[in-house]
Amino acid sequence: MSVYRVLDKLETFVHDGTWLPAGYRILSEERLMEFVEKIRSSLPEEMGRAKIIAKDQDRMLRAAQEKAQTIVTEAASKHEELLDEHEIVQRARTTADVILKEAEERARKVREGADQYALQTLGSLENRLAGALGSIRKGREALAPRAQAEPAQPMADAAAKSKRAAFDAQAADETTQLESVEVVQ
Repeated sequence: MSVYRVLDKLETFVHDGTWLPAGYRILSEERLMEFVEKIRSSLPEEMGRAKIIAKDQDRMLRAAQEKAQTIVTEAASKHEELLDEHEIVQRARTTADVILKEAEERARKVREGADQYALQTLGSLENRLAGALGSIRKGREALAPRAQAEPAQPMADAAAKSKRAAFDAQAADETTQLESVEVVQ
């Protein structure tokens, strides 16, 4: 039975009651309680739940607010953590870039020094070879006109001159190398 139908019956019962003077009516208490029980039983279950929810709304609101505050706090903490990680990564990248640039500069200087050393060494070798070739030419020129006349003496003189020229060239090259190594360092 619906609540509205029970209310309609209650209204009819009240109108049909016995009139007393001064505008009062006589109604059966038992019959009134019966209508109240029917109304109660006709109310949907949601009304009972709504009553419980209304009663507990303050507690539920506090719990929801606490949970919301916890979520906001955790989000702020995570945000700070991510910012810190981002800053660490940025610093690491900056440091890595500086180290890489320094390493490239050192490598460039080492290459330049190695190239300079190789150039000097090749120049020194060229000078030695030129001195040796000059000595060989002089020796051949000295031997050519007198091929058979004095074989032992001119050969010894040419060899001594050749050794002396090679020694002088080597000493000059080593001095130049030492000066260039000091300049590179």
